[in-house]
Amino acid sequence: MRVVIQRVSSASVEIEGEIVGQIGTGLLILLGIEAADGPEDIDWLCRKIAAQRVFSDEAGLMNLSIQDIQGGLLVVSQFTLFASTKKGNRPSFIRAARPEQAIPLYEQFVATLRSISGLKVATGQFGADMKVALLNNGPVTILMDSKEKE
Repeated sequence: MRVVIQRVSSASVEIEGEIVGQIGTGLLILLGIEAADGPEDIDWLCRKIAAQRVFSDEAGLMNLSIQDIQGGLLVVSQFTLFASTKKGNRPSFIRAARPEQAIPLYEQFVATLRSISGLKVATGQFGADMKVALLNNGPVTILMDSKEKE
């Protein structure tokens, strides 16, 4: 499981002209799920995300977590995080989980993040053509992969 986490001042997801998820200050989480992923990947990533100290304290140092600031969380599914660009010019997405496996894991990720963080979690819609808008704060962008946890 792979995530791109962006610290944002605001972010939203629009589908067919309608905003389906939005947050103010918080984290936009782009989530990629591969065929080898399972519940242990979800638990590890959600705990890491909730505890990451990427928000500034009163001294301007990144010492506060999303829980400390009671910020927003917006999760957007993004199978393209598992693009392979080794051969040719068209990315291959063979490592990305098929929808029948990915959708339950995506839903479990959102529920687990909500439970662990104690915060509201806004979402996009799995598989939809989404327009994601964000105002990156910093900029702060962090990559995490549950297969690289050791």
